[in-house]
Amino acid sequence: METANDSMLTEFVLVRLSYHPKLQKVLFVLVLCTYVMILLGNGILISVVIYDVHLHTPMYFFLSNVSFLDIFYTSSSVPLILGSFLKGRKKVSFPECMVQMLFSFDTGATDCVLLGIMALDCFLAICYPLRYPAIMSKGTYVPMAAGCWIAGFVDSLVQTSLAVQLPFCTNNIIHHFECEILAILKLACADISIIVINLVGSSLLFLAVPLLVIAISYIFIVGTILRIPSTEEKQKAFSTCSTHLTVPMSKANAGAGHQSVIGALISLFYGMMTPMLNPLIYSLRNKDAKAAVQNMLGGKYLIKHT
Repeated sequence: METANDSMLTEFVLVRLSYHPKLQKVLFVLVLCTYVMILLGNGILISVVIYDVHLHTPMYFFLSNVSFLDIFYTSSSVPLILGSFLKGRKKVSFPECMVQMLFSFDTGATDCVLLGIMALDCFLAICYPLRYPAIMSKGTYVPMAAGCWIAGFVDSLVQTSLAVQLPFCTNNIIHHFECEILAILKLACADISIIVINLVGSSLLFLAVPLLVIAISYIFIVGTILRIPSTEEKQKAFSTCSTHLTVPMSKANAGAGHQSVIGALISLFYGMMTPMLNPLIYSLRNKDAKAAVQNMLGGKYLIKHT
């Protein structure tokens, strides 16, 4: 394949559903409605956590970060996806494509690390309840969350910088809904082994390690809960931490380079359903969050004990 010089390659073209115009219109409505629900649900949860003093705890602080990540993640890709559905063949400039890929990487890596931190927080709350307030003070959990954001950004910056330096062929057609790294690497006219090794290392660091932390934490959590004599206290402990287990690492798995249209659609909606459902899961499964949301939406939002 002929290599395109810098003056030639100024844009990419997204063509995943260009041959299914009727399906594009239906998907446009579905994706738009889902996106609006993501913004509303996560926005309400963030507002409740900020303004209700009873929710100023490490767990809810981390949950508000997850909600912000959900908004940030979908906002980095959904406008591009909606544009491709409207036009069929969506042209994306090279810088725009790289920026979108940067943000997707950033939110995905940050989310994975944050879920590991949430499991660790739950482990400390259940296994060391007396020492928990001293260990997880504001001076501890705020820097922990900031570290997640910094780590995710550094990883995304490294991966995107490597992709930017690649020479690309004259073929600039991306068979995907967005600027997905694997789809872009297929267009490169150079050896991509170093980038692939970096991606594998990144996956091990930002996906495998948090999963290991989650698994180990919950082994100790379940063991501690089973030793609690009170049935009511057991149920309360399980309710506190079970919410965390319902949050899959959708951003790390979404857009994994599926070839078929059906596979791509599954990847698309899997990556959007979790951000939409997370606020409902958090508010419905937790009495404190549920009460705060009901008070806020019902116009009875009052801070007690003032």
